[in-house]
Amino acid sequence: MGGPTLTQAAWFLPAVIPIGLFVAYSDLSRMKIPNVAVYALVIGFAVLGLAALPLEVWLWRWTHFAVVLIVGMVLNAVGAFGAGDAKFLAAAAPFVALSDLSLIFYLLAGSFIAGWLAHRIAKHSPLRRIAPNWQSWESGKRFPMGFPLAMALILYLLIPVFRTI
Repeated sequence: MGGPTLTQAAWFLPAVIPIGLFVAYSDLSRMKIPNVAVYALVIGFAVLGLAALPLEVWLWRWTHFAVVLIVGMVLNAVGAFGAGDAKFLAAAAPFVALSDLSLIFYLLAGSFIAGWLAHRIAKHSPLRRIAPNWQSWESGKRFPMGFPLAMALILYLLIPVFRTI
């Protein structure tokens, strides 16, 4: 079975949940992922990862950050991805074990579909009145990717919690 251990989740979730919720809200409301959220996620992994992971694993996970950042920069350069999305994805990458790559891709796919559907349903329903001034409502074909990216990371870290209930 993939996913983090319960101990890793216990260390990471208290930092990741509020950062992820902030990223989702910010991207939905302003179509921006603030750098402060990306920095907070990187610092969160840097500090909490030392307690949650063996040192060698923690060090190797930084390669995830570098690889995803480079791929994200290329995708941003060709217009396939926003810069904030690429930076957030790179900051989230060290939290995910390489052996869970297929699992995180499934979570990302499901989160993109669920996030897109939820956003479009809310946009065209009375729910829109809750946040009438969100920029994502008027963004045309652009979609606030921070919402599903944060959702996928949080769900990934919640896997061991779901296993215990």
